[in-house]
Amino acid sequence: MKLVDLFFKGLEWLLVLLLAGMTVMVFANVVLRYGFGSGIDVSEELSRFFFVWLIFLGAIVAMRHNMHMGFDLVVTMVSPGKRRVLLTVANLLVLAMCALVLIGTLQQFHVNATNIAPVTRMPMIWVFGVLIPMSALVGLMAAIRAFGYATGRIQDAPEHDEEILE
Repeated sequence: MKLVDLFFKGLEWLLVLLLAGMTVMVFANVVLRYGFGSGIDVSEELSRFFFVWLIFLGAIVAMRHNMHMGFDLVVTMVSPGKRRVLLTVANLLVLAMCALVLIGTLQQFHVNATNIAPVTRMPMIWVFGVLIPMSALVGLMAAIRAFGYATGRIQDAPEHDEEILE
């Protein structure tokens, strides 16, 4: 568990660095454009790439803390047994969507690896490749939750900030 906690702590720090980098690049570009009539082309492209990574890596952290938006009106109104069934089905659906994203990303891997970004000249797999760890890790957490609900090891929906892999 210590290794898992360390991994997620590192992921959270990476999110901080991506947000800071994106903020600095966008702010510097605004200052350069309005103050000096120029800009840094690379910063526009990299800030978009950082944003994509920030969103998908943030989805992993949000899944761990059960902080994704959800519609729980039906789940909170049914009995605990039915609630477990609904939460099992919901997590299985998340797992299925993650599997589709992972399969699609792997099928498009060669296309993205050979498609080059116009300014940075980076292969676009560096942008879209973040879908591989996102779909794998979110899918793994959804599978663990689905198994927990199905077997009764998890009785109710975890509250915010409760960690799934405890």
